[in-house]
Amino acid sequence: MRHMISTALLSISVASGALAEEAEQPFGTLNPDEMTWQSMLERAEQGETGMVLCSMGYALTKSGDHGSARTLFSNCANDGYTGAMTWMSQLDGNGLGGAYNPDAAADWDRQAAELGDPVGKFNYGIALMRGHGVTQDEALGRNFVDEAALDGLKVAQRLQNAGYDLDEVTPDADNWRYAPLF
Repeated sequence: MRHMISTALLSISVASGALAEEAEQPFGTLNPDEMTWQSMLERAEQGETGMVLCSMGYALTKSGDHGSARTLFSNCANDGYTGAMTWMSQLDGNGLGGAYNPDAAADWDRQAAELGDPVGKFNYGIALMRGHGVTQDEALGRNFVDEAALDGLKVAQRLQNAGYDLDEVTPDADNWRYAPLF
């Protein structure tokens, strides 16, 4: 008798599980795995963007997963998120999650600057002053730095106060990187 009750309960349990599974399908997944890095990456791989999704790129790059961060930031930058554009510049300018590409780095900063982003203005200004990834134009570069300073970006104000001495804002140990290649 006990065996028959156990078998009956098991049958009811299996049947109700199957019914519950069928009932869930028309309404989607109940309690989806929304806030994990993996779910964010899956959404990014499907081309989705959004403020929360784009911000996950920061956590990914800080954790050292630059390839995944690049996936998130690339989608977001292409959708017009200027913060993602400056992060793409960081990734391209340092060869993180992809090839070192100073031209692409400068272009991402230019796009962010043109959309009014103070960090993009500052970074593009420095690229212009150095001629790194873009044709050198020190006067135009200073103009971009000045705009960033007017926008309240403290590091741009610091560079202005240092007479545009680039060693004030970047270590002189990096100077080899900005030397002409020819």
